[in-house]
Amino acid sequence: MRRTPVYYYSSASGLVRTFAERLDRPTANLAEREHRRSEVDGPWVLLTPSYKTGNDANDTIPEGVRRFLRSAHNRRLLVGVMGSGNRNFGAYYQKAAREVAARSGRPVLFEFELAGTRWDVEEAERILTALDEALDARHAS
Repeated sequence: MRRTPVYYYSSASGLVRTFAERLDRPTANLAEREHRRSEVDGPWVLLTPSYKTGNDANDTIPEGVRRFLRSAHNRRLLVGVMGSGNRNFGAYYQKAAREVAARSGRPVLFEFELAGTRWDVEEAERILTALDEALDARHAS
């Protein structure tokens, strides 16, 4: 069974990278140019942080995520979104993940705070494994 890869964006803090690397599946950091310019080879999940910019008119979706999603191929194969956020950001908490999900018509699969807890990693992996199984069943029929 194919393990659905997670493409994520992680800033210098490394909180999202820490979470993504604890998942039992292939990952790619969209902060790295080679990944940002690549095209996916099958269904994939986006993991994005949200940032409070202090400017309501400013987009909270990280630039690396926006660049990756400029590819129609990548957008078409996106199957779900996960988000990392900071509850201190109030209305901006999970804003990027929710906005990408709304624009793409894909579901928000999971949300967690900062680098997540051990439980968050286990729950995200459970959700992703169920997604793997559903995609595998859909492909088989």
